[in-house]
Amino acid sequence: MRAEARLGDQMYALCERLYPIVRSITGDGVRRTLREIGELIPLELHEVPSGTQVFDWTVPPEWNISDAYIVNERGERIIDLREHSLHVVSYSEPVRACLSLEELQQHLHSLPEHPNWIPYRTSYYSRSWGFCLTHAQRMSLAPGRYEVVIDSRLEPGSLTYGEYFVPGERDEEFLVSTHVCHPSLANDNLSGIAVATFLARRLTAEGRLRCGFRFIFVPSTIGAITWLARNQNRLGRIAGGLVISGVGDRGGFTYKRSRSGGVIDRVFERVLRRRGTPHRIEPFSPYGYDERQFCSPGIGLPVGCLMRTPFGQYPQYHTSADDLSFITPESLEETVDVCAEALAEFALVRRYRNLSPYCEPQLGRRGLYDAIGGENDKKSAQMALLWMLSYSDGTHSTLDISDLSGLSLETLDRAASRLCDARLLAPC
Repeated sequence: MRAEARLGDQMYALCERLYPIVRSITGDGVRRTLREIGELIPLELHEVPSGTQVFDWTVPPEWNISDAYIVNERGERIIDLREHSLHVVSYSEPVRACLSLEELQQHLHSLPEHPNWIPYRTSYYSRSWGFCLTHAQRMSLAPGRYEVVIDSRLEPGSLTYGEYFVPGERDEEFLVSTHVCHPSLANDNLSGIAVATFLARRLTAEGRLRCGFRFIFVPSTIGAITWLARNQNRLGRIAGGLVISGVGDRGGFTYKRSRSGGVIDRVFERVLRRRGTPHRIEPFSPYGYDERQFCSPGIGLPVGCLMRTPFGQYPQYHTSADDLSFITPESLEETVDVCAEALAEFALVRRYRNLSPYCEPQLGRRGLYDAIGGENDKKSAQMALLWMLSYSDGTHSTLDISDLSGLSLETLDRAASRLCDARLLAPC
């Protein structure tokens, strides 16, 4: 029997399958991408009609493209969407024209500083069109006439996003979001899609989770805004969240804090420090990925963002050099491990109230010392009982008590369970 591929290789294989798909913020490319994810987790697809008002935004017309190319006077396709999905400016309106080189140049985009890379450009909210090419290609264009074809459609349709919920014992939910709109960019953001998908699979396999985990696969910006507008009645259940993007490169981790500060920020800082992996912690700023939507003043969710090398800080960002060779199975697998460890800690964080707060209750006659007899570190288990009784005043969480005592969240959680069974503690 053939052994199952290791986790990192499975994740990388998903990136390989998604890489050629022509994606944008709407259209069949997004649907095809979500269907691929749906082969791995039971993803529910949502369609939101064009023209739907979502806060201050409007869901745009749906964009699909069948073909796009530039042909020179010798009849050669010198630029061809079929060769690379970055060759066309995303959301380009349909065009059939014969242009001079001078006229064509006004619609071309290249990178003089990286002459062999194709840039990634979009035109979501203004009607225009364009092609992206290497600067070397651009400089090789000879004077003459060029046939230009963009066989695209901008028409009423819908915006599509995917959602998957892993239920937990409590009503609390943790939100994981990643964007699915970028075409043929491996780190930004096939890596985030792969990590979110396999993180969801891991949590599903664990079973009996403390809190629920909601995964959303959305187009950037407009997708997150649309999900928030359609789920305002659910937001009160969300105790924390994480945006995952750019997590497949070889750099160390970067965690960007939420705007309001919260448990998730502290948990990720603890986990990254404890693992000893190279990392840096950044303060919140209103620029970046979709954490800025989840953290906006009217929403106010404590949502952080996990990256490796931050966007814009590696030259391959938003270019054809962000290809499959730029990400590694090892980086993808390590990211899932970090996320799983942090979310497991997040689910353990609770506040309790001491039901016998007048001096220390007698633990021996309640059999609590006997209950810890089987633990490897009896001293820590005993101290955890005392720490939980001392600081369970309704304001200190188990995370606070862990920081104060140096005891692990798992040890404190076991102590809390025993004290609750003895009716000495109650969860707030």
